[in-house]
Amino acid sequence: VKDAFGVEKAAHEAVLAAAMDRVRADLAARPHGTRSVVLAHAFVTGGEASDSERDITVGGVAAVPAGVFDGVDYAALGHLHGCQTITGRVRYSGSPLPYSFSEAAHRKSVWIVDLDADGSVTAERVDCPVPRPLARLRGPLEDLLADPALAPHEESWVEATLTDPVRPADPMARLTERFPHTLSLVFDPERAPDDPDVSYARRLAGRSDQQIAEDFVAHVRGAGPDADEQAVLREAFDAVRLDDPEHEVTR
Repeated sequence: VKDAFGVEKAAHEAVLAAAMDRVRADLAARPHGTRSVVLAHAFVTGGEASDSERDITVGGVAAVPAGVFDGVDYAALGHLHGCQTITGRVRYSGSPLPYSFSEAAHRKSVWIVDLDADGSVTAERVDCPVPRPLARLRGPLEDLLADPALAPHEESWVEATLTDPVRPADPMARLTERFPHTLSLVFDPERAPDDPDVSYARRLAGRSDQQIAEDFVAHVRGAGPDADEQAVLREAFDAVRLDDPEHEVTR
């Protein structure tokens, strides 16, 4: 794509900008008043991500500005799974069904968009049917089994995080007696943040591959990577993402 569009750098903004230049040039050759809709897969600045999306960071930059789509009547975006409005003419419908428990609070829907003769936009949000909702439950096992406030989640797909200081016996079997559609069981004992037993996974939560690698360099040699080394790490992660995107694992 970089070579086809004649851009020097393999970055999302540069490639999208080159593609949109072609779109605007095509529109300029059409009759005045031609209405235009662009479909694009991108992470646009201002959008809110979940754990479901594949990392599309290239060159250390994941997001592109909404202004890249200037010049068309409407941009219907894909990639982010939550329904959201970036501008009046740039929106994500989101996914019609949840793909991970990070989407448990999403309202799944689509946009019905009308373009008037003058190009003005009106959009109506229409809910999608969700056959079985998702629920994230957290607490000691006995509390999850006894709390009457959790009754609405008994038929949901459930991710349960147990905070018991000692792992209970047969937790999944006991949970599924009340929540038969439990899919995920996580153990996260409540501990002080400076407790040396705080799990490695918790320390890494929310950190990018780049940050983890840079922290490792700092740990090994006492100083973090310089700008050139950071660029080498970015290029390595970009190469992995572009070469084998289907095998990425979301932490």
